[in-house]
Amino acid sequence: MTRTRKEELVAEMTAEFKDAGAIIVCDYKGMTVENLEVVRNLAKDEDTKVKVVKNRLAMIALENAGCEAVDFKDTNLVIWGDTQVLPCKIADKAATEFKDSFAIKTGLIQGEVASMDTIMAMAKLPTRDELIGMLLNVWNAPVQNFTIGMQALATKKEEEA
Repeated sequence: MTRTRKEELVAEMTAEFKDAGAIIVCDYKGMTVENLEVVRNLAKDEDTKVKVVKNRLAMIALENAGCEAVDFKDTNLVIWGDTQVLPCKIADKAATEFKDSFAIKTGLIQGEVASMDTIMAMAKLPTRDELIGMLLNVWNAPVQNFTIGMQALATKKEEEA
């Protein structure tokens, strides 16, 4: 990789890390290409990004983005996105699915290093779309119950007549 390409990669990652809600660093040692593609597809479906990065380039990009320093060692896969919940969910899902070859190392939420407990708690939270769906179900329930009651009343009146 040429120096100019490395500089371009650092500039791209710096710009994306500045806007990222969460950045999760994972170990993917021992994963097959097919399994890595599964993780990439999970992220792609949720508009989240996944990249295997060189340790030094990732450290420089995080530093340039104004994030806390993270110690990069061995093989690293970085998952990041605009929201705080989705990268955590994707990393947790991949860690559960590929227990032997995928593990969450650390993460940053809003540019600050987060504990593993925080990352796991974020992974359990519902996404924005799920929350909207729950809210709509709550708002829809009274109307639905009223309609069911009116239908039952109409059926009862027809049977009596």
